[in-house]
Amino acid sequence: MSRQMARPGGRSARVQAAVHEAVRELAAEVGRDAVTVPMVAQRAGVTPSTIYRRWGDLQALLSDVAVERLRPETEPKDHGALASDLTVWAEQFLDEMASPAGRAYIRDALLGDPDGSNAGQCSAYAAEQIDVVLARAKGRGETTPDVETVIDRVVAPLMYRILFRPDGIDAAYARRLVAEVLGAIGGHPGGITCYLEGKTADPADAVPFS
Repeated sequence: MSRQMARPGGRSARVQAAVHEAVRELAAEVGRDAVTVPMVAQRAGVTPSTIYRRWGDLQALLSDVAVERLRPETEPKDHGALASDLTVWAEQFLDEMASPAGRAYIRDALLGDPDGSNAGQCSAYAAEQIDVVLARAKGRGETTPDVETVIDRVVAPLMYRILFRPDGIDAAYARRLVAEVLGAIGGHPGGITCYLEGKTADPADAVPFS
């Protein structure tokens, strides 16, 4: 059972926040596979029936928590040029999604998503971040690809490798994907070369999952 969860207000927001926090705490304490609805309800201070009414079942709840944890907390940092901005973002995206926490969130988001709404939301998060990067570049007068091109040629292959062929995937692969998409539109040889030669994202720029 999957439900698209909007951010509610008032008491509903407090219940959601308490339940989400309970899930995260219990998963850290006993492991995700040991979490049950009664355990979550007790920790959150609500009844199990409240959780069942709102989420339907445990998997839908875990999926909702995962989608919320995959939501970026900040906009991509501005490094002054499209090549550096997009490369740093792609490296951080790979680092976060390929981490044990990132893989677990992806798994839960998709397992509770028979209609594809959670996958669509996660894709929208990436698209929004990319749009910020591209809009800044356009404001500087740079030539940019469109958002869907970056999704197709950077995000999609990264996600495929993370999910199905994770061995050997690294920051150099992310840099190469960005170099290829920017090289196809021209106008970014200097920035592309800089990052292909091994410059990596500053770890201080990353927002790790918690």
